[in-house]
Amino acid sequence: MPGIIIKPRSRIYHGHDWVYNSEILKTFGSPEPGEVISMKDYRDRPLGTAIYNPESQIVARRISRRKQKLDAEFFNRRISQSIELRKSSGVDPELCRLVWSESDALPGVIVDRYGDHLVLQTLTLAMHINKQIIIDALVELIAPKSIILRNDSPMLKAEGLEQEIKMVYGENPGAFVVEANGIQFEIDLLDGQKTGLYLDQLDAHAAVMKWAKGKKVLDCFCNQGGFALACAKAGAESVTAVDISESAIEATKRNAELNGVEINAIKQNAFDYLKNCEEKYDLIILDPPSFTRNKKTLNDAMRGYKEIHLRGLKLLENNGILSTYCCSHHASRELFLDNVVKASVDAKKTVRLIANHSQRLDHPVLPAIPETEYLKGFTFQLTPSR
Repeated sequence: MPGIIIKPRSRIYHGHDWVYNSEILKTFGSPEPGEVISMKDYRDRPLGTAIYNPESQIVARRISRRKQKLDAEFFNRRISQSIELRKSSGVDPELCRLVWSESDALPGVIVDRYGDHLVLQTLTLAMHINKQIIIDALVELIAPKSIILRNDSPMLKAEGLEQEIKMVYGENPGAFVVEANGIQFEIDLLDGQKTGLYLDQLDAHAAVMKWAKGKKVLDCFCNQGGFALACAKAGAESVTAVDISESAIEATKRNAELNGVEINAIKQNAFDYLKNCEEKYDLIILDPPSFTRNKKTLNDAMRGYKEIHLRGLKLLENNGILSTYCCSHHASRELFLDNVVKASVDAKKTVRLIANHSQRLDHPVLPAIPETEYLKGFTFQLTPSR
């Protein structure tokens, strides 16, 4: 088997599964893009097998600490393990991220389950080449009515792959309704703007519900209205939802009607809304898309987060609650918390931390691979004036 020899002090010696080009001492046996390769240390000791793509910044991604082939047995075993993990973790196995890339030892494979329908992403070259074996394994193990390949991630470019969205099994289910936390959502897995729901935030939706009763609520960057709907269902006095996307606002309106609740859904840039708003709120939720996808733009991203935190804090009533989230792994939990603290100082407010939030358990975190922990959130309450 062809392979690579990895330099001393590389991250793989500390438990990570990625190998960057700068960490390779040399290659042997002429490995081909998308091929399974062996990995060795600088003393010729085995480090396992990996998928290989010299065109990517991440040249090798380990799939096993032993010799391993990408065959039907491998995919059936790994997907079975991921299914069992979701069942044991207590998340709804019918509405969850069933497979999540490195966290399930399937680098680049993502599978979201919405009842009888699956959304598949193959974001690495080797997994893309073997996508039919993956599809066959999913059909055998789950017997879904449909599988949609939703390869529309910008990550594909780094792997030399083209974006595509298409049916790969069964027939297009069209728009249908799923339920989470007692809330109904209309989703369209093939033709919708996003791949269904933000499954990683379902626990946060449930957590925020308990603070919403009787409150005047603002949900910024609302997407399909997850937080707004949760607050409205919990008995909020009023709910305003803001998003720059026309399709997101229309989805929020449809979901509000579906659940029999009232939401004032506004199509506007959330930064502008926060800047120009003259109303005060009891509960404000800030759940923006990632402001950065790389370390180079991290400082700019933190300035953006500080701006929305500063403006959000200024719009809170006395004893008001701010629930804020960051979905970039480049911004650590500590950095994000410090950002809120600095904003509170500038706003001349004192905040009390009342809850920590993270991604749902169907998005497992591997501490040795920091990139698997990306979602962090905090809920604060303003203290009485001092």
